[in-house]
Amino acid sequence: MKIAIAGKGGVGKTTLSGVMARYLADEGYTVLTIDADPDANLASALGFPAELLKGVTPLAEMTPLVEERTGAKKGTFSGVFRLNPKVDDIPDTYSVTHHGVKLLIVGNIPQAEGGCFCPENVLLKGLLHHILVKRDEVVIIDMEAGLEHLTRGSTKYVDAFIIVVEPGQRSIATAHQILRLARDLGVQKVYGVGNKVTSPEDRALIETGLNELLFLGHLSFNQQVIEADKQGMSPYDLNGTIKKELKTIIDRLRGEAFA
Repeated sequence: MKIAIAGKGGVGKTTLSGVMARYLADEGYTVLTIDADPDANLASALGFPAELLKGVTPLAEMTPLVEERTGAKKGTFSGVFRLNPKVDDIPDTYSVTHHGVKLLIVGNIPQAEGGCFCPENVLLKGLLHHILVKRDEVVIIDMEAGLEHLTRGSTKYVDAFIIVVEPGQRSIATAHQILRLARDLGVQKVYGVGNKVTSPEDRALIETGLNELLFLGHLSFNQQVIEADKQGMSPYDLNGTIKKELKTIIDRLRGEAFA
């Protein structure tokens, strides 16, 4: 089960990634989460304690690792380096685990002008391709809206691509852009999840604005989610409502993407 989750910044894609990972881990699945958003907050949504994250460095910032695996200095945009670096040991070596969920923080991939690859770009894209193709576990990827970490070769291994949308025109517009990018990359199964919903009118606004998407369900706006963030906790540990709504979303996802 390989799931990628994207959306406009602030819509709650990281919250969904975190609570979905916790839910599936509680069901007994082995879960690997990938924080592929430069604004890395997935650890908080998962409920990882701060002390566990001390000394954890995003992979893109690990200069010795990038240079060792690619044979080129980090940050260079030209020259010769390995296009197929060794990555199979990275998920287990550089991840941290809590509540039965592994977390791997990728970090930001710099883009050179003209679309040239840099060593960290090659390493991280190769890593993500390996995880999607070779790893036999549930994988949940918290993506940035631009989908820079995905390639056409890896997207066919994504079982479900979820776009998170809140009731607002900017969020809906960004969702359309993400949907177009996903389809350009060849992603087959794209779904929507509404978030911060307060009324049937909110649901209608989201689903009407994105009527080409099948919506798996909606998460209600809930003050306890905000309180969880203030306390550095996962909403999964504070909120019973989110678990009920999440069950509906996951059950429908299973029926649609994995039937």
